[in-house]
Amino acid sequence: MAAGATVAVERGLGALAHFPDEAYATAGATLVDDASAALSGADLVLCVQAPAPDVLATLREGAAIIGQLQPEGDPARAEAIRSRGLVAFPLERLPRTTRAQAMDVLSSQAGMAGYKAVLIAAQLAPRFFPMLTTAAGTIRPSKVLVIGAGVAGLQAVATARRLGAQVECFDVRPETREQIESLGGRFLDLGVSAAGEGGYARALTEEERAEQQRRLGEHLRGIDAIVCTAAVPGRPAPRIITASMVEGMAPGSVIVDLAAETGGNCELTRPGETIDAGGVTVAGPLNLASSGALHASEMFARNAFNFASLLVSEGALAFDWEDELLAKTVWPPREG
Repeated sequence: MAAGATVAVERGLGALAHFPDEAYATAGATLVDDASAALSGADLVLCVQAPAPDVLATLREGAAIIGQLQPEGDPARAEAIRSRGLVAFPLERLPRTTRAQAMDVLSSQAGMAGYKAVLIAAQLAPRFFPMLTTAAGTIRPSKVLVIGAGVAGLQAVATARRLGAQVECFDVRPETREQIESLGGRFLDLGVSAAGEGGYARALTEEERAEQQRRLGEHLRGIDAIVCTAAVPGRPAPRIITASMVEGMAPGSVIVDLAAETGGNCELTRPGETIDAGGVTVAGPLNLASSGALHASEMFARNAFNFASLLVSEGALAFDWEDELLAKTVWPPREG
């Protein structure tokens, strides 16, 4: 509104996230009953996930759209964007720079997912997470392993520590040790380093990978709960925990696999399901950030607004293709 735009919001849009229609109206939005009519006349559409291809086909030619659009993941969606000449900004393509942090939806949503994953693990586990001294004896703290030290993984480390667990974190990048330890976790060193140039991990040789897997499998025998968070944007999740590793874990152990949406870090993960694998519970929750919808929505909205502010000026769209955030996020990619 401050940028001079007129904003339309579909009635009931925020109900499931506990945002009533009155809140949007108070903020200055116009509530509409027929979203299709509003979409067909909009210059800019903001969404969480991509609309269906038939909805994209109704947008005004040349309109801009911002959200987690994943155009490469659906040929029909990609064709709808191209055929309507839409200026699409898939926020998952946003450069990971300091300036872009306030627009980084992957990080904000991963933080919520990492937090919720640990709560799921604590709920599924048949044990306490913290150490307790009781008249019935002393109960040792649960041992939790977090795989992946990205935003979700670090949030999982911090949350598990707050619940009183003994926490370890494994990442192929040794430079994450300091971040893990700053949150009270222990960096799990399997004796194989994937340190590469420029801060990126290098590919392991077959021998190195086999040794890493052997050591990890042995270590998992003493772990009570695992939270898997390793992901590669635009590619299937790396397979880290094999079926044989799960078979070697103690009965009552728990695995919560945040990478379920892209195949899972665990070989036995079934997206959207929680299964029993020989006494080990394996959970593959989907869209986990939505389980914290209120705060996840607030963070996503702020990210999307900050990005939209780059292209809305005095109530009109203005694309500054010299701005690397616009130039590197837009899809289809611009030539030159």
